[in-house]
Amino acid sequence: MDKKQFTIGVLGGMGTYATIHLFQQYAKEFKAEKEWDRPRIIIDNRCTMPSRVRAFLFNENFNQLVLEMADSIKHLIESGCTRIVLACNTSHLFLPEVFKILPEAKNKIVNIIYNCVDKVEKDGIKEIYILASEGTIDSQIYQNALFEKGIKCIVPDKEEYSLLRECIEAVKQNKYSESVKDIFLDLINRYDACILGCTELPILWSKYIEHITCKNVYDPLMNAIKILKKEYEDE
Repeated sequence: MDKKQFTIGVLGGMGTYATIHLFQQYAKEFKAEKEWDRPRIIIDNRCTMPSRVRAFLFNENFNQLVLEMADSIKHLIESGCTRIVLACNTSHLFLPEVFKILPEAKNKIVNIIYNCVDKVEKDGIKEIYILASEGTIDSQIYQNALFEKGIKCIVPDKEEYSLLRECIEAVKQNKYSESVKDIFLDLINRYDACILGCTELPILWSKYIEHITCKNVYDPLMNAIKILKKEYEDE
């Protein structure tokens, strides 16, 4: 494939600030003297989709969500996207249903969850903490993938889900407080390795980085950007 054909598609809007952060990561990682030295990127900020967490936990608007995800991915493919990223960890739970509607998407999706777990294994991490939405945690998608690699996974107690929601909603609403800062730092600094399994959380990490003592912090979206960069450079 010619480098000019390499096109990144992003299904975003889950939420919008996480999508903006992803675009900033893309601009920083794909360094270029001229704009045309970067690959094309097409972003569908489909913030009108139903809640991914509620679709998983309560089956609320499940079919609508799957259809809307498939519709956006279809349009990204039709627009020429050769690789596609979902800017939401929880949305990956619905990919098996999306692939039933759109099987051609299977080889185009960069699965941020499985690729992140591969990176954790490569780095020799034996125990890791997961911070994510309650949907992602309760689905055990990370836990199962880590278990297959022989990596111990630790998750917050269910009583702390409300604290995680407070952190995630702070980013979605772009409204921060000392309380959110204290909650996030208490959560992330508990262990030496942590996966930020919700795309809002890396924004908090970057905001409070000078206070973070966790040595190995994994951002699945940033990891996906690095994978795409390598693929682009190898073209």
